[in-house]
Order: sequence, then C-alpha cells, then structure tokens
Amino acid sequence: MTLPVSESLEVIKRGCHELIVEEELVRKLKTGRALRIKLGLDPTAPDLHLGHTVVINKLRHFQDLGHQVQFLIGDFTGMIGDPTGKNTTRPPLSREQILHNAKSYQSQMAKILDPEKTQVMFNSEWSDKLGAEGMIRLCSRYTVARILERDDFAKRFRAQQPIAVHELLYPLMQGYDSVAMKADVELGGTDQKFNLLVGRELQKDFGQEAQCILTMPLLEGTDGVEKMSKSLGNYIGIAEAPQEIFGKLMRVSDELMWRYLELLSFEPMARIREKKRSVGEGANPREVKFAFALEIVERFHGRAAATRAGEEFNSRFRDGALPSEMPEVTLSAPPGGMPITQLLRQAELAPSATEANRLIEQGGVRVDGARVAERSLVLAKGAAYVVQVGKRKVARVTLS
Repeated sequence: MTLPVSESLEVIKRGCHELIVEEELVRKLKTGRALRIKLGLDPTAPDLHLGHTVVINKLRHFQDLGHQVQFLIGDFTGMIGDPTGKNTTRPPLSREQILHNAKSYQSQMAKILDPEKTQVMFNSEWSDKLGAEGMIRLCSRYTVARILERDDFAKRFRAQQPIAVHELLYPLMQGYDSVAMKADVELGGTDQKFNLLVGRELQKDFGQEAQCILTMPLLEGTDGVEKMSKSLGNYIGIAEAPQEIFGKLMRVSDELMWRYLELLSFEPMARIREKKRSVGEGANPREVKFAFALEIVERFHGRAAATRAGEEFNSRFRDGALPSEMPEVTLSAPPGGMPITQLLRQAELAPSATEANRLIEQGGVRVDGARVAERSLVLAKGAAYVVQVGKRKVARVTLS
C-alpha cells in the first residue's frame, strides 16, 4: 500500500507514545524506499498476551505500508535477561528454554504479521560471533556512566541493591542488534526507550544513519489500572480459548474499551471515532465491544471460532440461558478493582476466601460466561458482571 507521506505518518503515529525524531522519519519516508523496521522480543515465556501485541500491531502497520519488517527473536539477549523495570537481578534463561519459547513466538506472531513478508532473525547470529575480543571492543564504545543513567539502574545503585555486570551489557547488546540489522526504525514499549536510544548512538558510532524510535504505551490489563500481566491476573492471552478471550473482552469497562480499540483493533481511527461519537449520543457500547471481541478472536482463532464464541455469549446473556431474574449486588471497589476471591465473599457467593479459591481451582466460577482460570483475577471498578458459581448460584455484581 503506497500512501502520501502525510497519510503514512498518520498511520504510523496511531496510538504511539513518542516518535524520535519525526523530522528524520519524514526524511526517510520521502526517499520512497522500503524502510527496515525492527522489533525485538526476548522469548522469556512461551505465550503472548494482548499487551505484547501492541507493538506487533504497529509492526503490521509498517508492513501494510510496504516496509520491510524485521522481527528479531532475542535468543542471545534472552539469556542475559532484560533488567528493565526490575529491582533485582533476573536469573538468565538457558538456550534450550529460549529456543522452545521462540518457536511459540513465531507461530503466534504469524497470526498478526504476514509470514511471507516478515524477516525473522535471531541475534545469536551476530552476537555469538563477537567472541571475547569483539565484546570488549563493543564495550569500549559506551561508558558505565551513561548506562547508569537508565532509571532502574540509577535507582538500584542509589539503594545499594546489586547490579550484576551482565545486566549492564543488555542495553549495549540490544543497541548492537540495530547496528547488525541496519535498522531504520526500531519499535518498543515506553519502558524500552533507553535501550532504543543506545541503538541510535551505536549506529552513529559505527558510521550508520541513526534509527528513528517509536515507542508504544504499555497496555492496561482488564482491571484498567495495572499493566497487563499474567502474574496480576489481568491479562488476555492470545492462545486462550476463544470463549475465554471473548468473555474477558466483553467485561472490560466501557472507558477502557476505547483504549483497547485504538491499540488493538485494525479498524481505521476515523471509524472508531465515529463509534465513540455514536455511543456518546446514546448508542449501546455493548455492540461496539461485541464487534471488537469478534475481531480479536477471529485474528487468533479464525472466523468460525469467533462466530461460535459470539453465539455462545449471546445464548448465555441475551437469549436467556441464564436466569433473566437474578440477585443484583453492588459492591464498593477500590480504584484498582476487586480480586475475584474478595468479590465472591462480599457477594455471598462463597463463604470464605479458602472456599472461593477451591471453587476457582475446580473450574466452578464463571464471570460473564468465561471460566475463571486464575485466582489472581482482578475485576475493574465501574463495571457490572454476571458471576456464576456452580450451577445454582448466580448474581449480577456491580463494582462502584
């Protein structure tokens, strides 16, 4: 797809947090050549969630604009472990763990990007070849003082918390990836900004044109507060069952829905703005959310699975499979939402936290038709949920 530079820039900047440097990117776009667009991910876990896909979606935007997408799997840097946002040293993963996870990443990535137009690369290809001498020469190009400017390192240094030497190498190795790949643009989350800037500086030092940087926001989880994370139970995994994904998206708050649409949907922004205007004038946001859930499930599981998930959801909540009359419970939730175990107790759907945990572990708890798989699930404040325990207990719970 060939668009004027101004229109291409509008697509590229959709949902982005920061573009460094816009004038440089415009100059690159005006050359008319296909730019090399880099996104690197360390395969530190086998499964991706929707939060991970925000930057992959942006890679898809570049691909649709005709640019050369370079999807980098950090099989070398993954063994170091990205210390971003960590206040303790991360244990390095083995090469076997990395390669196992990398295969999963590739198959999941192919659900968003066109595999035929995606260059999959592994940074061990050039990093392994550096050897001891090459590593020392690379280290000579950057100073410890500059590395310690990184916020998480600075905080740990001031707090006299340990920083392992191999952690200091991580930004340097990520930056060297950009040199090896001759990247024109590198994508990353806002927490990656420092590492991306190192890539710019190293490219200049190696006599290359500096890459532009585009950072994407970190997606809030289903609680609408914390960053999406499996450990917090507020995630939507792209490998989850279609019904699970559909149900979780349908119970996202109406306010958070617009954020998800901007960062996760492939619908044009003009159409999304029109939907938002329509809802503001009284249209039911449920219809917008339903169409969005269909889009996401179809992307990762196919159209037939999405249709079935939508029909099942409707059969439960619109067509009367659940009681049309059920107890209405309103609970006061803190800003960060309410854990499912606490909700079950306060709504008198479980007598204790212990029993609530047991019911969840046995698969006996459903929220809006989706089975609750994690005891750590947090439900967002400002939304209403149909909560079912076993076959007989059901209530519509509003978190105010």
